[in-house]
This record gives sequence, structure tokens and C-alpha cells, in this order.
Amino acid sequence: MSSSSLPRPWGLDALSRWIPKAPKWQLLLGASALVGAVVLALIFIVERARPGVSYSTAPVAVATLTQSVTASGTVNPQNSISVGTQVSGTIASIDVDFNSKVTKGEVLARIDPSTFQAQLDQAQASLAQAQAQAAAAGSTAIGGQSSVAIASANNAAQVAAVAAAQANIAKAQSALVLAQLQEKRDASLSAQGYLAQSQLDSDRSTTAQDRAALAAAQAALAQSHAQAQASNATIALSSTTAQGQNATAQAAAAAVRLAAASVQQDQLNLAHTVITSPVNGTVIARAVSVGQTVAASFSTPTLFTIAQNLQKMEVDINVGEPDIGNVRAGDPVAFSVLAYPSRTFHGTVAQVRINPQTLNNVVTYDVVVDVPNPDGALLPGMTANATIDVASAKNALVVPLAALAWKPSSGGATTNESSPWGKLASGSGNVASAPGTAGMLFVLQNGDPHHVAVRVLLTTSTQAAVAPIQAGELHSGDPVITAATGVSAHARNGVTRSPVSRAMRVIH
Repeated sequence: MSSSSLPRPWGLDALSRWIPKAPKWQLLLGASALVGAVVLALIFIVERARPGVSYSTAPVAVATLTQSVTASGTVNPQNSISVGTQVSGTIASIDVDFNSKVTKGEVLARIDPSTFQAQLDQAQASLAQAQAQAAAAGSTAIGGQSSVAIASANNAAQVAAVAAAQANIAKAQSALVLAQLQEKRDASLSAQGYLAQSQLDSDRSTTAQDRAALAAAQAALAQSHAQAQASNATIALSSTTAQGQNATAQAAAAAVRLAAASVQQDQLNLAHTVITSPVNGTVIARAVSVGQTVAASFSTPTLFTIAQNLQKMEVDINVGEPDIGNVRAGDPVAFSVLAYPSRTFHGTVAQVRINPQTLNNVVTYDVVVDVPNPDGALLPGMTANATIDVASAKNALVVPLAALAWKPSSGGATTNESSPWGKLASGSGNVASAPGTAGMLFVLQNGDPHHVAVRVLLTTSTQAAVAPIQAGELHSGDPVITAATGVSAHARNGVTRSPVSRAMRVIH
């Protein structure tokens, strides 16, 4: 086939007509360049029509960020007293009602005193009887002591009689010896004829009398000994009797004290039939009515509840186990009640009670909040929805919490692929945001994200207070990126061919 029979490329005839003097190779090169230019223009138009990356930003703010714990609780008086009764009986009268202002010692109610008055009268009669018996026993004991004294005196007399009898015996013995000597001497003289017989007879009579007197003295001594022994026995008997009488007197005195104690107990019971207020306050509850019978056998029934000072209230808040570790005494508390939905009340944590309360496997702790109530707006039993400020960062750089979670990506808005700043956390929010941890923010500058390393100071459910690790890298008003949509130019260039390469492929 000859070259003249080959078909001409499209457009060569037209070019040859317009440029009849140009060589054919030049025409072919010009046509190729024209086609390449058109292809490049089309590719550029298509690439420009594709959407780029759109960033959502939020300005860095300087503010005070507060971390708080929310919980609900109940408004109660700081000091409420349950007034009961120590005696059983029928309510005879009630002198106060709900909301009554009472003072210490004021009569609240009375219980029928007739039964207790009768018991008191009986106890007083028993006391009088015991006192009379004690007086009689005391007199008897005194008589017993007198008997002992008399017996002792008689015994002393008998001892003296024994001594006298012994002296009489000695005297009679001396007289008898003397009479016997006289009789013997006179008998010798009478035998020699120097003394008359009558004198000897007289001497013999005297000797006989002295012998009889000695026998009588000895008998008197034996009698005195017997009487002394009898008086000793009388003393022992009198002492035993006196001891028994003393014991009886002591028992009678104890009976008097017992009867007196019974009288005192019955007097107290009678006094307890009058129910009085132990403090100054307001009656917030009344549990009895006139004619109602109260029984105090096993426990003290509550008749009235008195709030000592309704201008000082407390809120008992049930804080859950995950939050109780952050609550401390002195933390400020703000709360609202349903009765005043547009009003915020303020208080201070006074105590964190360590006694746990478990309900349906949920552990809570009682946090006591002291609240002033000068206008009496807060009433006992109101439900409080409270917020406890547990931490605060003042005049800090505050950013949305989403800004700590966002990162640029190579294939879209957020991925887990590598970036120019290294492997970062994903945009799902799995980012270290506990106070004291490090994080990363991206500030939009001239349409591109620039990373800023920060340290987290405080977080809430939506915001975080941060501080740049390098001073001066983050300022108030800087736009931090929170989200992005679309595909970046870098991603497009990495995923698809460049316009030039595609154009060269088309040309070749």
C-alpha cells in the first residue's frame, strides 16, 4: 500500500487547507499538542469540581471552667427532735398543732393522770407504813441495847459479890485458925489447973462458930460464882437479841428507802403525763390526737417532731460511688427545688458521711449540705436537684472536648492512619482527657491545621481547660478544629493519579 493511499489523520485536511505550505510532520505534532491541551483542561476542570476539606472550628475562650457532680437529695432541718412519752395512757389534751411555735418547757400535750395519781397515793401510804414499822423496830433495838447494858451491870455486881465472898472466906479462915490456937492453948492451961473449964468451953464454942462461918463464906462464894455465870449468859442472850433487833431496825429502814423510791418513781410518772417541749422550735409533725392511747412498753412512741431552727436547713444528697471521691467538705453547692424552678439556692458541703447505702446494687453516700434559709422558702421534705462544684480552673483557655479528639487524616476527615505529627488518637473521642494528661489541638491557620501540644487542666462533659506546653502557642480566639468533612488535596494526590500523569498517558 502506498503512502498516498493511507487515510489522513482527522483534521489534517483542514489544517492543510488552512496551512497549505506547512510540512505534514509539523501538522501532526500540532494536532497532538492541541489534543493534549484539551485533555489537560478537561482534567483540571474535573479536579476543581471535586469538593475539598471543610473544617468545623470553635474559638479558644478564656473562662472559668468548673467540674461538678450532680445528684438529688432531700431538704431537712439541721436539728429535728422527736418528742415522745415515757408512760402509757390516753391523750387527755393537746395544746399545740402543726406549725406551732413552741418554747422550751411549754406544754405540748397531757396524758390522763388518774392511774398515776392512784399509784402515787398507794406508794405514799406504803411509805408511811414503812416509816412507822421502822420507828417501832428502832425502839425495840434501843430496848435490846438497854437489856445488854443491864445484864452487863448485873454481871459486874456478881463479879463484885464473888470477890466479897472470897474475902469473907479468908476472914473466916483466919478467925478459925485463931480460935483453934486459943482453944489449944486454953486446953493446956485447963489441964494444968490454971484455967477454968468454962473458959475452955467458950473457946471450943468460938472455934465451932468460926468453922461454921468459914463454911457459910465458902457457900456464899459458890453462889456468887453461879450468879456470875448466869449474868454472863444473860449478857450473851441480850446481845443476840439486840443484834436481831438491830437487823430488824435496819430492814425497816431499808423498807422505808424502798417505799420512798417508789414514791419518787410514781411522782416522776405522774410528772411525765405532762408532755413539754425540750427546745425552742416549730412543730412540724403531730402523730397523736385527743383520746388516742399510747403505749410505751417496749419503745418510746413519737408524739411530735420539732424543728429547732427552720432558718438553717440541710440537704442530704445521695452521691454515687463513682463521684464521691471528688467531693470534699467546703465544696460549694447550688440546687433547685420544684417549688421554685427559677430560683437557685446555695450551700456548702458540711460532711461526707462514710456510711454506704446500697439499693438495687447501687452504692451511694450521704453528703450533708448546710443551707441558710432566712426567708423560710425551703421546707422540710423538698426534693433538691443539686450540683456540687468539686474543681475549678479560673481564667483558663477553654476548648470544646471534641477539639482534643480530632486529628487530621490522610484519606478523609478522621482515620487512624499516620499523619505528619505521628499516630494520633481517632476522632471517636478515645483521647486522654483526665486532668494532668497531655493532649493535642489543631489550630486552623491559612486554611491548614497546625498542631499545638497542650496539657489538660480540667474537663467537663463538653469542655476542657488546657494550657499549651510551649508558652505562646495557643491564644484566646484561636480557631481550634473540632471536625472536618471532605478529602484533602494531599489525600487526592496520594490516592489518584495527578492531572499531569493522566494527561501524559492520554498523549502517549
